[in-house]
Amino acid sequence: MTALPPAGTSWREYGLCAQTDPELFWPEKGSSTAEARKICTACEVRLECLEYALTHGEPGVWGGTSENQRKAIRKARRRPAAA
Repeated sequence: MTALPPAGTSWREYGLCAQTDPELFWPEKGSSTAEARKICTACEVRLECLEYALTHGEPGVWGGTSENQRKAIRKARRRPAAA
């Protein structure tokens, strides 16, 4: 679990993506997302980023996941829990 950012700051300020070429996180259709996802694995705010993307339906790579991966996560979350 990461520490919360100081008051008045956002998790986005701590993202490794803020220090990286943004083109990696919005690749052309059919291009690989591997490099962006690799950067995300070392990011301390990856989970916050992922939750933001899941909530807001963001395109591109967020929280180390592709759009298709997040679609699967949203679908799994909508399934009723087993009794």
